[in-house]
Amino acid sequence: MAGRRLVALALTLWAPTMPVWALSPGPEPVMRLDALRSAIVRAWVVRIVNEQLRQGPTPRWFHRDCAGLVRFAVGEALRRHDARWLSANGVTGDALPPELELTDAERRALTGWVRDDGTRGAFVTAETLVRRNSRFVARDVNAAEPGDLLFFDQGDDQHLMVWMGRFVAYHTGAETPTDNGLRAVTLDQLMHWKDTRWRPEPGNPNFVGVFRLSFLSR
Repeated sequence: MAGRRLVALALTLWAPTMPVWALSPGPEPVMRLDALRSAIVRAWVVRIVNEQLRQGPTPRWFHRDCAGLVRFAVGEALRRHDARWLSANGVTGDALPPELELTDAERRALTGWVRDDGTRGAFVTAETLVRRNSRFVARDVNAAEPGDLLFFDQGDDQHLMVWMGRFVAYHTGAETPTDNGLRAVTLDQLMHWKDTRWRPEPGNPNFVGVFRLSFLSR
């Protein structure tokens, strides 16, 4: 009996650290890509984020903050990557991911982000991006796949990071003439961050968890 009370107490103490919506399946996506095409989207998202880190923010990326980086990278990953696109983005043709094969209907279905009123549009906040357009995976960052999102909730502010496979990338939300706001840090660096609010570990109440875009099958 004492053991049951301890378990109940632990659940009571843990529950407030995660929003209720993070535990629910979330809205059903308009469509879900198969495993192969999901892997191709992931590869393009990682490549596009890497290009921002390498070259600096492209002028085609207008709204530059943490959610803006995700929206831009995903939107560009779903485009046709022809010669014109490569030139506009300063991307060379070496070692590119395979092209994503989508029908026109599928491409239309994936265009835009689901907003709180159920319509789709070009802009959503970080919270709406994960709550309405992603599904919860785990609070263990080891469950993340490249292209997955790490979501932090600081109460009056929310923040997204992109898991790149070997490191984490994000935008701080602020830019200066000498700082483009982009960051790339290893998981080890993040786990030992001086400000513990940014450590992606289950014991951190500000770390909501790992989220996956809802249209990806895995």
